[in-house]
Amino acid sequence: MDLPPPTGLLRRAFKHPLLMHYHRLAALVWAANLAALWYGMADGDLAAQSVSHLTLANLTLAVLVRQQYVINGLFWLATRAPTRWPLRVRWTLAKVYHFGGLHVGGATAGTLWFLVLLVLLVTRGAPAGVLAVSCVLAPLLLVLVGTALPPFRARFHDHFERIHRFGGWTVLLLFWVQTLLVVADRGGSPWTAVETWLLGLVTISVALPWLRLRRVEVVVERPSPHVALAHFDHGVTPFAGSSTAISRSPLKEWHSFANVPAPGRTGFRLTISRAGDWTGSFIDDAPTRVWVKGITTAGVANIETLFTRVVYVATGSGIGPCLPHLLAQLVPARLVWATRAPRRTYGDALVDEILAVQPEAVVWDTSEHGKPDLVALAYAAHRDFGAEAVICISNKSTTWKVVHGLERRGIPAYGAIWDS
Repeated sequence: MDLPPPTGLLRRAFKHPLLMHYHRLAALVWAANLAALWYGMADGDLAAQSVSHLTLANLTLAVLVRQQYVINGLFWLATRAPTRWPLRVRWTLAKVYHFGGLHVGGATAGTLWFLVLLVLLVTRGAPAGVLAVSCVLAPLLLVLVGTALPPFRARFHDHFERIHRFGGWTVLLLFWVQTLLVVADRGGSPWTAVETWLLGLVTISVALPWLRLRRVEVVVERPSPHVALAHFDHGVTPFAGSSTAISRSPLKEWHSFANVPAPGRTGFRLTISRAGDWTGSFIDDAPTRVWVKGITTAGVANIETLFTRVVYVATGSGIGPCLPHLLAQLVPARLVWATRAPRRTYGDALVDEILAVQPEAVVWDTSEHGKPDLVALAYAAHRDFGAEAVICISNKSTTWKVVHGLERRGIPAYGAIWDS
């Protein structure tokens, strides 16, 4: 089918990936920091203590906005808006999952403030112990920021994850040491120092998911060599649209998958498709027990309740994050699913379960019909179903193609932004 032309030039410009809400939030954090710099330089000087506070405030923001309880709180707050509110307002509120921009803004600004602080400490004769710790902290912060840049993170994700875990813990410990040394040099009490309370908040935030670390039983069903369905029932029934991180080696790597709870039953499933060494090993050598960590966390599709009707677009195992919402039926939905040989790949039981709640679903078998024009299929489903929004769960290139292809035509569209 023919797609309508993109909307006006100005709207298309604001829908460009470089101007997405993720980058706008990062820019907002930087604007606030530039305002703080301007204010601090009003008398021609910067106080080391003020720079220290700004450093920790930014880094605290970077850590807290990634904390699972905070993420769930942001989603809860954003989705309180009723569907009678103007679509333009709900369209923007549904971009809540771009909160990673606050993380990037806080982490980069906090690192640069720390470098300014290091210069001030050196030029103003800080105690040797404080200088020594600060000189170790500075390169560590730069390594954390450098390895988080998209080129490194995408190519060496496992290394990125380990560097951030162990490097982050080391940085937190060193900040505690530095703070105690600075407070002692000032002759004050740690309990009255702003730095102590900020570090305490960060420490609790980092520790909470690890306090929920458990090794639990898992039953793995393999409908095909491409897919594993992992069944859990260890006293936890997560909410639809949430995700759970699992691991075989908790200090090495973690992998998050969408939870698929079944209405009226305890436990949940994870749909794991072959997409690398770890998932391949999980499918070929299925474990009987795995580690689970952290707090069940809201995902992008939880924004569905902001709309009266939605279209879900999925490719392959992207059906996993869509399935709990389709089963829960909180919002009228229409499914567009493009996948290779769905029954042979995912099994009759899963496909029948999907069709039972989505009898009008568009299921495109790519092994028979080739790859579809998903933007056109999504637009047709959106038009025919009278939907207000489209949610796409696919790989990076396809997701961005669908989301930006629809948004440039005035249709609210959402999908993962791969910022973690």
